[in-house]
Amino acid sequence: MNFNPTKFDYVKHRNIYFIITIALVVISVLLLTLRGLNLGIDFTEGTRVEISSTNTIKESEVRSVIEDAGIDAAEINGVQFAQGGKLANVTFVGEFDQQQISKMKQAIEAKYKKEPSISTVSAQVGQEIARNAIYAVLLASLGIVIYVSFRFQPLYGIATVLALLHDALMIIAFFSLFQIEVNLYFIAAILTIIGYSVNDTIVTFDRVRENLAHAEKGGRQVTFSELSHIVNESIQQTIIRSINTVVTVIMTAAALYIFGSEAIRGFSLALLVGLIMGMYSSIFIAAQLWLVMKGRTLKSSKQAS
Repeated sequence: MNFNPTKFDYVKHRNIYFIITIALVVISVLLLTLRGLNLGIDFTEGTRVEISSTNTIKESEVRSVIEDAGIDAAEINGVQFAQGGKLANVTFVGEFDQQQISKMKQAIEAKYKKEPSISTVSAQVGQEIARNAIYAVLLASLGIVIYVSFRFQPLYGIATVLALLHDALMIIAFFSLFQIEVNLYFIAAILTIIGYSVNDTIVTFDRVRENLAHAEKGGRQVTFSELSHIVNESIQQTIIRSINTVVTVIMTAAALYIFGSEAIRGFSLALLVGLIMGMYSSIFIAAQLWLVMKGRTLKSSKQAS
């Protein structure tokens, strides 16, 4: 039996979607509580050293050079390679002083004949970056609420933001589960996903508004059953466009993950997870949440009359 997304009843099983979503949220919160996030030096105190060479760089050589500079190799937090092994990014858990930086540069330049790029982040700067990242996500969410509420109605804005928070939480939980390093690229991915998810949700809500306006023509008030049919029909009318858009971007993100450098691999992975969860939330969460909230306002208005 062939599945036809334009004929499927998306509203009928909304309680199942809500149960699945609540379960995912609870699991995600537990993951964050128990495992936390693997924060990169962008958000904590640390040092990043970028080493480039005309030949392939080996990790054992890097560790040897670090020790030659008078620094314990145990302080290395991670070593990532790019450009076929000719570029190495080494991160350290602590902040280096000027004397350590000078010795490091001399040792690396003597070995690889190229001056390395060294950057340090203090604990205070890391906290400020983390705080600004949170502000950026919150301001983006607030802007979305205001925009959607102005263009549609407040209930649309509430449903949209709840779906977006779900998407962001799923990405964060995924990174917590596999302890993937969280850096500024991760924040960029979160903001990108918010944009894509909002786009899909607004397209669906725009169709809901058009169909609802047609049903309410002449001042008649629709029943909850009619409202359910309107939401389901609106999703059916926009589902193919949503799937095509997301699949196209997923292919691009997958290509970045496979062929891109190590530095943006986390960004690409966050995009992949976020795009999948964003498609899920725009189809199975946002519209259904709006339906439930709108249904309650209909019930309240009937009781009041």
